[in-house]
Amino acid sequence: MAANPGSTTTQAVQLAESYVTEDLVLRTARRLAQEVGVDAVTPGAGAALRLLAAAGSARAVVEIGTGTGVSGVWLLRGMRTEGVLTTIDLEIEHQRIARRIFTEAGFPSGRTRIITGRALDVLPRLADGAYDLVFVDAEATGFSACVEAALRLLRRGGVLVLNGALAGGRLGDPAARDAETVTVRETIKAIRESEHWIPALLPVGDGLLAAVRC
Repeated sequence: MAANPGSTTTQAVQLAESYVTEDLVLRTARRLAQEVGVDAVTPGAGAALRLLAAAGSARAVVEIGTGTGVSGVWLLRGMRTEGVLTTIDLEIEHQRIARRIFTEAGFPSGRTRIITGRALDVLPRLADGAYDLVFVDAEATGFSACVEAALRLLRRGGVLVLNGALAGGRLGDPAARDAETVTVRETIKAIRESEHWIPALLPVGDGLLAAVRC
């Protein structure tokens, strides 16, 4: 009897998510995220972020959406030992938790630059072409503006990563016409068709759209 394709896909996703285990620091950050109502990246997505940071020998990374530090720890663990993570969020309390998590993970304060504010207000103040990776974990309504900012911030060969690129599983459903899904669909289509990016859609977590700046 042939295997059920849907079942096989589910098993593959579960295997990818469990392939790299999280330590006590990440489990604590994830629990705190649940307590304050933040959707943290999944272990599979976190492992992919660490991989991309390590593959690019990232020294300077921008994170839009600090949360409680789950994705930040994954990124820092992939970056060079002297690398600095610039992380932006509106929620001071979430960043207070993230600062504690970064310390518990063993990162000195000089490894992070934590900025409180709206990303679209902060990003224009960051230097052109100075960053190796930009990770966007924000509302889909801001994707287009974040992609435009990343094009300016990234060096050639730098990597843009958008979290939520599968729009909660609705991306492939042509009947899904809600504002979030339409925005995600239009954004990843624009990146795919742009001469400025070399993209790939990674089916971990809620989907990571990774694109190299040409």
